[in-house]
Amino acid sequence: MRAILRTLALLVICAPVWAFDLSSLSDSEASGGLKEALIQGAGNAVGTLGQKDGFLKNPKVHIPLPGALKTAEPLLRAMGKGKDLDALETTMNRAAEAAVPQAKVLLVNAAKQMTVSDAKKILTGGDDSVTQYFKGKTEGDLMKMFLPAVKKSTDKLAVSAQYNKLAGKASGLGLVNKEDAQVENYVTRKALDGLYLMIAEEEKALRKNPLGAAGSLAKKVFGAL
Repeated sequence: MRAILRTLALLVICAPVWAFDLSSLSDSEASGGLKEALIQGAGNAVGTLGQKDGFLKNPKVHIPLPGALKTAEPLLRAMGKGKDLDALETTMNRAAEAAVPQAKVLLVNAAKQMTVSDAKKILTGGDDSVTQYFKGKTEGDLMKMFLPAVKKSTDKLAVSAQYNKLAGKASGLGLVNKEDAQVENYVTRKALDGLYLMIAEEEKALRKNPLGAAGSLAKKVFGAL
């Protein structure tokens, strides 16, 4: 097992195996270093999004009006509904910002539960293997966790109920995507998309500069490479 973990650590920085010596590190240190790096990356992603304007003013993850409303936006604004649309868009993004901090516990647990087999897949996989690992381990639970909080926020606006009623009927006719027929479902899905996107960015930083992106234990592991 020690040999496997050493090889995996070397793959992270894509360096020649023969140029380094990890013999001074224990298996727990080697695996712990990778886990620490993943925990830090997940924490950074949550911290970036789970604050005021984390979604609203971030063009990478900003949640726009659902497709049906976006299409009808010019007409609705001409009818004097602009304030309602603006309030809905702001509320959707604020709801995502409020929900995301809940994800940290699940993401940290997913990192801590990583096995040697998981680590091998992560380090020998594609450039988004960390992101895909987190997504596979947490997406379903995060959807269930986010939805009630998002619904609580969006239900405060009358326009949300009006949209859900009309979009529900339109969805039955095939005019609106089912996943967009309820504001709360739409926002929850977009919040998760944004979270995994930011985790992907953290992953890129980790792969580009492991020493700079990692914490103390990970630095000890990567510093021995």
